Amino acid sequence: MDPIDYGRFESGRHCNYFELDRTLQREVSRVTSEPDYEWAHERLADFGSVVGNTIADNADTVDSHGPILHTYDAHGDVWNHVEYHPKQHENERLAYGAGIVSDVFEAPPGRDEPMPFTHHLAMEYLLSYADPGFTCPVAMTAGVALVLDKYADGDPVLESYYERLVTRDGDENVEGAMFLTERQGGSDVGANETLAEHVEGREYRLTGEKWFCSNVDAEGTLVLGRTPDAPDGTRGLSLFLVPHTVDGELNDQLYRRLKDKLGTISVPTGEVELHGATGYLVGEEGCGFRYMTDMLNLERLSNAAASVALMGRCLLESKVQAATREAFGSSIQEYPLMKRDLVDMAIDHEAATAFTFEAGRVFDRRERGGDDSDDAHRLMRLLVPIAKSRTARMAVDTASYAMEIQGGNGYVNEFVTHRLLRDAQVLPIWEGTSNVLALDVLRALDRENAHEPLLEAIQSNLDDVDHPVLSETREAVAVGLKELSDALTTLATEDTEYAQLRAKELADLIFDAFTASLLLAEAQTDIAELDDARTALVAERFVDRTLRNHEARGITSGDRFALEHFDAVVRFESVAPSELATAEPADD
Repeated sequence: MDPIDYGRFESGRHCNYFELDRTLQREVSRVTSEPDYEWAHERLADFGSVVGNTIADNADTVDSHGPILHTYDAHGDVWNHVEYHPKQHENERLAYGAGIVSDVFEAPPGRDEPMPFTHHLAMEYLLSYADPGFTCPVAMTAGVALVLDKYADGDPVLESYYERLVTRDGDENVEGAMFLTERQGGSDVGANETLAEHVEGREYRLTGEKWFCSNVDAEGTLVLGRTPDAPDGTRGLSLFLVPHTVDGELNDQLYRRLKDKLGTISVPTGEVELHGATGYLVGEEGCGFRYMTDMLNLERLSNAAASVALMGRCLLESKVQAATREAFGSSIQEYPLMKRDLVDMAIDHEAATAFTFEAGRVFDRRERGGDDSDDAHRLMRLLVPIAKSRTARMAVDTASYAMEIQGGNGYVNEFVTHRLLRDAQVLPIWEGTSNVLALDVLRALDRENAHEPLLEAIQSNLDDVDHPVLSETREAVAVGLKELSDALTTLATEDTEYAQLRAKELADLIFDAFTASLLLAEAQTDIAELDDARTALVAERFVDRTLRNHEARGITSGDRFALEHFDAVVRFESVAPSELATAEPADD
C-alpha cells in the first residue's frame, strides 16, 4: 500500500476522513462481516467526505456561536426554547440523514436487516473527527432508541417516540437524552430523589431537579425517578420517558440555565426543574437502573469512539503540521524527536481504536448477534468501562501534545487543536469518571467472574499467532498475560480497600494485555492475507511501551524504532514480512 503524503494538505480538513484513516478502515473491516462491510464501505467513505468538507467547517462556526437558552418568552411565560446556529441544524440533517442512528435499528435502503452497532460507532467516530460534542446527542438518541426498542412493551406512546428517534429523515427525526445526574447524587445514582407519582396507565407526574442535562431540549428524554414507598438506592428507581412537549404544549418543567462549559459547545447542557412533568413508565417499576445500564453501555462505547476519533483528528493535524512546517532548513518530521512523537501518537491511536471496536463487537454480539451466552455478557461488562476510561484519558494527552506540535498557533482559537483539547477534557467525565469505572471493573470481576472470558479471549488471540516475525512479541505478551493472571489472583484474595486502591492499575493492565493480543492477532492476519507486516510493527512497539521493562529508561537499549519505521507507522507504508525477519546465525 502506498504511503500517505501528508505534505499535500494545509490542515486536517477539506479531505475524506474515512479514506485517510486506514486504522479505522482496518478495525471496521475486522469487526464487521464481509457482506456488511461491503455495504458499509461506500457509505462510510461518503460520510467521511461530508464530515471532512462540510461538518468540520460548520463545527468551528458553531463553537463560536453556541446555543442560547430562552427560558421565558417576551410575556414572561415559560418557553424553554434553545436557539441554535443554522450550521448546527445543517449538521444534524447531514448526520441523521446519513443514517448514523437509523441504520442500526431499521434496515437501511438496499438491505434486509439493520447494520450492527459497530457501524453506528464507526459513523460516530467519523462525526467526532469534526465535533465530539455533537456526538453526545447522537449517542443519546441511539441509546434512548435501544431502551425503547427493548422495553416499550407495545406501548403506543413509547413506540411512537421510538419511530421518530430512528427515522432516517434528517428533518423529521427527534433526538434523545438522559437526565441522570442530580446535585446531591452525582455518581451515586442511588441517591436520586426525583419523585414519580402515578396518574393512570403508564402516565406519571415527576417532580425534582436534574443537575447536568446534556441535549437539554431533546424531545424524548429518559429520566430516573422514585415512586412513593419505593426502597432506597438504585433498586427503588424507575425509568420514564419525559417529552419536551405533550400534545403540542410544553411539559411541566423549567430549563433553568445552560452550563457555561469549557468545551463541547455544540450540545446544550442545562439544569432542569421538573414540576409535575408528564412521564411515561418504561418497562416495570423498580427496574429503571437496570434498563438505564443498557443505554449507559452504549453511551460509554460512544464516548470511547469519540475519544479515539479525537485522537485520530489530532494525529492528522500533527502529521500535516510536521510534514509542512520547516525549521532550521528541514520539515520538522525529519527530526528524530518528532519522528518518535508521531510514531508513539500513532501507536496509541491504533491501540485505542482496536480495543474500542473489539469492545463494540462484543457489545453487538450480546445485543444483536444472537449470542445470549454468559461469556459474552461478562466480557462486555469488563471491556466497556475500560474502553471508556482508558481512551478518554489518552484523548486528553494526545490533544494536549497536538496543540504543542502546532506551536503558538495551537493555543489560538482560530486553530482547531484549541477546540479539540477543550472538547477532550469532558471525555473522562461523561458517562462515569475513571474512579467510577475502575470500581465497575472490580464489580464485574467480583460478581460475574469476568476474568474467565477475558483470559480465554487473550489466550485465544495468542493461539492464533504463529508467524516467526511475531514470536518475540508474542512471548512478551504471554509474560504479560501471566502477570495479569497473577494480579487478578492477588486482588481476589486481598481486602476490599486494597483492591480499590489498585483498581486503576488493574484496568490499565487489562487494557494493555488485551490490546497487545488483539494487535498480534491482526498482525498475523495481515501477514497471512496481505503479505504486509506493518501491523506487526504496531504490535511490537505497543508491547515494548506497555508490557516490557527497560533499564535506564531505555536509553542504553540502542532502540531506533522510530527512525527505522517512521514511514510504516505514521504514513501507513507497507512492510514485507521478510524485512522484519531475524537473520539466521551463521554456521560455525
